[in-house]
Amino acid sequence: MERKLVTIRTVSEIRPIPGADRIEVAVVDGWDCVVNTGKFSAGDRCVYFEIDSFLPVEERYEFLRKYSYRKLSDGREGFRLKTARFRGQISQGLLMPLSDFPELESGALKENCDLSALLKVVKYEPPIPANLAGLVKGPFPSFIQKSDEERIQNLPEYFERYKGALFEETEKLDGSSCTYYWCDGAFGVCSRNLELLETGDNTQWKLAGEMNVKESLAALNKNIALQGEIVGPGINKNTLRLPKTGFYIYNVYDIDLRRYQTPDERKETLKALGNDRIDRVPVLNEGIDIFARIGSMKELLEYAKGRSKLNPGRDREGIVFKSHFLDENRNIVSFKAISNDYLLEEE
Repeated sequence: MERKLVTIRTVSEIRPIPGADRIEVAVVDGWDCVVNTGKFSAGDRCVYFEIDSFLPVEERYEFLRKYSYRKLSDGREGFRLKTARFRGQISQGLLMPLSDFPELESGALKENCDLSALLKVVKYEPPIPANLAGLVKGPFPSFIQKSDEERIQNLPEYFERYKGALFEETEKLDGSSCTYYWCDGAFGVCSRNLELLETGDNTQWKLAGEMNVKESLAALNKNIALQGEIVGPGINKNTLRLPKTGFYIYNVYDIDLRRYQTPDERKETLKALGNDRIDRVPVLNEGIDIFARIGSMKELLEYAKGRSKLNPGRDREGIVFKSHFLDENRNIVSFKAISNDYLLEEE
C-alpha cells in the first residue's frame, strides 16, 4: 500500500507548549505538529505533509530551507520532512493553510484524499549502497504487494475498532527491504522497488545463496513471496551495530490468493519450507490484545520504545502489529508504531 504523504486533515485540538509563547501544538488525527501561535484553530481544515515527505523547491516551502534542504544523488532538490523537537515538544510533519494552495479546487478537498502527485511530493528514500542497488531486471513484480505498514498515527479509529482482537507483535528493523519469490517455476529477487539481475556482488543475491532460498522455494513449489529486512554493516547506518549482514523475514505473500498470510499461516509456511537458515524478525508477542491493553496514541507510542532483541545495547526502531484474523476484504490488518526516541536519535 502506497503511503498518502500529503492529505487534507482537520485540526482536532490546539495545545500550548509550556514556556513557549510563539509556538503551540496542532493535533491532526494521531499527529502532533508544532505551529506558530494563532495560525490554526480547532476545526480548521489544512494540508498535512507526513514525515519523510520530500517537497519540491517552490517559494511557498522556502521557509524550510535552513533545516530541510537536500540534494539527492540523481540531482533532484527539495525539502525533506523529519521528526523534530521544539522546546521539548515532538513535532512530526508539516501543516499549511489551504489558502497556500490555490490549485486545490473544491473537488479535490475530500478528507484524507492523496494529494502527493498533484503537489509533486514523493517519499524521501535514503541513498542505496552499491551492494544493494544491483543491476535492474525490471520493475517490482505487479503480482506481489509491496510492504509498507501504515503508521498508527493515521489510524486512530483502530483503538475502538479492533479492541478485543489479537495481533502478532514483532520488532521493526531499520534496514533495506528485500523480497524473494517463486512463481510458476521462476525464482526472483527484488529490492523495495525493483527486480534485480543475479550478480556476484549484490547483497540480496548473496544472501539468497547463503540461505538456499531458491532451492527451498523450488522444493515447496508454491507461488509465494518471502519479504524481509536486510540489516547489518553498510546498510542504513547499521543502527543496531550488528557484526554481520542478515535477512529477517516479516511477511509471506500468497501470490495465488493475492494477500499476506496471517501469522499462523506464515508460521506453517516457514515450517513447510524447512529452512532454519531463514530467520524471522524478533517476535515480541505471538498474540496480544493490544487495544484492550493500551487505550491512547500517547501510550502506544511510548510502548513502542525499548531495546532491540538483536542488540540489547541499542534502541529498537519500533513495533509492527499484524492481525491473526482477516478483515472484511479478506486481508490481514497491520500497522506500525515507531519510537519517537529512536527517530530523534537517528536524526
